[in-house]
Order: sequence, then C-alpha cells, then structure tokens
Amino acid sequence: MPKQISAARRSSMVGLLTAASLALALSGCASYDVTAPADARADAPAADVKAKEAKDSKGGDAGGDVDCRKAKCVALTFDAGPSENTNRLLDILKENKAHATFFMLGKNHIAERPAEVKRIDAEGHELANHTWSHQILTEIKPDEAKRELSRVQDEVRKITGKTPTLMRPPQGRTDGTVSEISKELGLAQVLWSVTAKDYETTDSALITKRVLDQTKRDGIILLHDIYKGTVPAVPGILKELKKRGYTVVTVSQLLSPAKPEPGMAYRP
Repeated sequence: MPKQISAARRSSMVGLLTAASLALALSGCASYDVTAPADARADAPAADVKAKEAKDSKGGDAGGDVDCRKAKCVALTFDAGPSENTNRLLDILKENKAHATFFMLGKNHIAERPAEVKRIDAEGHELANHTWSHQILTEIKPDEAKRELSRVQDEVRKITGKTPTLMRPPQGRTDGTVSEISKELGLAQVLWSVTAKDYETTDSALITKRVLDQTKRDGIILLHDIYKGTVPAVPGILKELKKRGYTVVTVSQLLSPAKPEPGMAYRP
C-alpha cells in the first residue's frame, strides 16, 4: 500500500492551517499528507536506520549525533530573519551549545544579510525557507507561490553552496497545491506545536513562560529573531529546557533517522 501506513502514523488533512490553530480544517480544499516527528522516525526506511546506527557507532561528525528515538528532544526554530538580532542569537546558541533551524525570509533579510546566512551555516545550524516576501501561499497563484520558494532556494545556494530541504509556509497555511510545489522543489513543510506569539509582545519573561508551558517531547518551537523581546528570552528558555531534561535539536535531527520527505507536512 504505497503512501499508506497506519491511520495513526499518517493522515490527510483538509483545508488551511492557520496561525491560530494548526488543526483547523476547512472543507472543499485539496488534501495533503501530514505526519508527526515520532511517526516519521518509526517509519524510517531500514537503510536510513542502519546508516544512522553505523554513523553513531563511529562517533558521528562531532562525538555522535543526537538520537531522538532515545533522547527527550525538542526542535528550536526561528522565523523571518536574519535580522539585526541574529548575531546576538547565534552568540547565545553557541554559548549554550545548542543548534536551531532558521526559516529565513528573502526580501530585506537573506538579500541584505548574507554574512549572517553564512554564519548560521558555518556554526552548524539548519538553513530553511520561509518564502521570499512572506506572501500567503494558499492565496496566490501556483506560479507565484513557486517563485516565492524558489528565489530563496537560489539565494541560499548562491551564498552558502547549500540548498534548503525544509520550508515553513507563512502563517502555517498550506494545501494540496502548496504541497505539490514543495515536493517539486525538494522541500518538506514544517509546522509547529509551540508558539510564544512573540509578534504581539516585547515581554521576554512572558515569551519564556509561553514556550515552557507548551513544550513537550518532540515539540517544534516557533520563535522569531526579528522581534525585540525574543532573543533576550532565549537564554532562559535554553536553561530551563536543559533543566527539564530536553535536548535542543534542529528539525532534521528531530526527524532522524528519517529524512525530510519533500511535500510532506511535519507537525507534532
């Protein structure tokens, strides 16, 4: 049964995923595939499982990769940068030996801050796509949606030599057409389970509380490195997550030994 596993492991969602509620479904729109990180790991091809085990037995690239089948992992992600705050954020992540996934915007961000993009890559973080100009992909023509994503792919490749394999649709809004475009471009879609709504407050203590109140194992945390109150909250978030036994990882580490599947939407 190709593309059909168990109902618990892979399901088809209908409608638009909104920022307010990722589970909200509206009838009448094309469906697409969505799966949870734990289910993706469980369904990883045997060859990928063996490859990871072989890599881990040899110590990986730097003392062994995190195995989120065993560790209590949570993925940390930042949207809409890079910005004037990104270098400070990278300093904080380096100090805490933590890695994150950066879903970057093209216009006024990647295009204006190539040095930060290079640093994100050089320090072991994950480069990802958040469209060129933050247009809602479900509300524009397919050709426009494709350009929104492909321009970021091209620019990141030009700067770093690497092409992102992950994308986050603005406001989390996707559908069958966006999924097909993502698949064509080699991009998996990444949604989230934790949001601090840092776009509506500069209160770092409140941002910290919101993140910690919502975080569970295999969660995906959504923050923005463009807002004033967010980066100052990160040290406290990392400290408390570590205290609670979490290992902070990139999205791809969270999914491993599975590899992000183009077109698939990942959501805890």
